Amino acid sequence: MTAAAETVTATDKAGWMFEGFGAGQSRVKTLPRVTPDIAQKHATVFACAQIIAGDLSKVPMLVVEETRRGTTVPVKEHDLDFLLNVESSPGISSNAMRMMTIYSFALRGNGHAYAPRRGSGDVELIEYVDPDQCQLMKKGRARFYDFIDAADVQRRVPARSMAHLRYLAADGWTGRSPLTFAAESMGIALAGQEAAARTVSGTHVRGYVKMADDFDDEETRLRGIAKIRNTLNNPDGLGWPVLGPDDEVHKLDLSAADQELLASRKFDREQIAAIYRMPPSKLQMLEYGVKANGQQQAIDYRTDCLSHWGALVQGGFEMGLLTEGERARRLRLVHDYDALMQATTKERYDAKSKAIGGPFMTVNEGRVGEGLEPLEGGDILYPPPNMTRKEGENKTSPDSDDDSDEGADE
Repeated sequence: MTAAAETVTATDKAGWMFEGFGAGQSRVKTLPRVTPDIAQKHATVFACAQIIAGDLSKVPMLVVEETRRGTTVPVKEHDLDFLLNVESSPGISSNAMRMMTIYSFALRGNGHAYAPRRGSGDVELIEYVDPDQCQLMKKGRARFYDFIDAADVQRRVPARSMAHLRYLAADGWTGRSPLTFAAESMGIALAGQEAAARTVSGTHVRGYVKMADDFDDEETRLRGIAKIRNTLNNPDGLGWPVLGPDDEVHKLDLSAADQELLASRKFDREQIAAIYRMPPSKLQMLEYGVKANGQQQAIDYRTDCLSHWGALVQGGFEMGLLTEGERARRLRLVHDYDALMQATTKERYDAKSKAIGGPFMTVNEGRVGEGLEPLEGGDILYPPPNMTRKEGENKTSPDSDDDSDEGADE
């Protein structure tokens, strides 16, 4: 692709949008600048992004077709089924590709996956592209991506060859990290973490040494200072410096303000979890209590968090991986969230005992779901308990047994 194109930058946006979408710098200039690379050093930010990416990448992504009745039917033997769930490119598992793309999307607001097509229009492979190395360009309404692929080839490809996940893209194309919108709150969180790191590492003033001023020259004084410092920092010195008769060592403990600063970091966790819509229990914040059971927690997590991020991931992959004709046929890519909703053995058996052999599931369908071999004669759907059927019939209705002596129970 050699068409001249202009680079899309944040300065193309309106003023209010540039403040929110752009710099990620608080109005208080002394606070740290908030960037995705810096923010991911905060454990809560990393946990939120990797939990979302990990859970969405470990569940199958299915190719389905919507029917006129609003139901979905799985599309079998589609190329994307293999590329999204088994091997995305030579030697790269699909889970690894999806996790890196979604992690980048959750952290930076942009996730890129290169998807070249064969002559038939089918996707040949899907490989993750570092968003820092990918430049979005435009020419009119057309969009192009300039990047270096895994084979170290410089490429410029149209939008149909790139799956682009984007968050809060006002123009439909340029995503922004959710962290930069709450720049001041994140700046306070990062400043608190840096202060805590300095406190733990000892790079702040842990104490001081009072030395007698009886040195002959400056060089002697510096050697004395270096000797005491080396003694205090020497792990084999057991913390016992050798001092002169007029020298003193004073230790400075943490002040109440410093201890309060460390305690306030709990509030930072709550704010970051709210940015990502992450339930506190997923971040091991158990002081808020837990739901009645794990299944209810999984339902809340899917409803409040995963459905929000998963819908954006599905939409981005659909636009980049499905052809225009497939989208017109109402083909879609959906996450199979049932893989996260694992019931207990008792709950699973109770539900299947009510479904198998009566309302809608045959015996063999239930056995296959449990990983068991089907049985001969197990494909018959039994009638309701108050109905009978003739031998050899798979379906019954109230009028199907008019000639029989047995009818509906009165």
